[in-house]
Amino acid sequence: MKPFVLALLLASLAACGGEKTDKQAVNRDTLTERQKDSILAKSRIPGARAVGRAMTVADSTSAGNNNSGCCA
Repeated sequence: MKPFVLALLLASLAACGGEKTDKQAVNRDTLTERQKDSILAKSRIPGARAVGRAMTVADSTSAGNNNSGCCA
């Protein structure tokens, strides 16, 4: 009888312990792609600065396309 009670106790503890990681996963998944790229660009990961530069170029290209005033 004791092994059954011990197994039941361990199973109930394992079921209660996973709640925090589920909330963290949901919060992490709510970031937009732009927010993720911005966080990556500020990190020390090799090549991360290139992500920041690419975002800057994309922003300037988009701004140039929106402000051209031609053919509106």
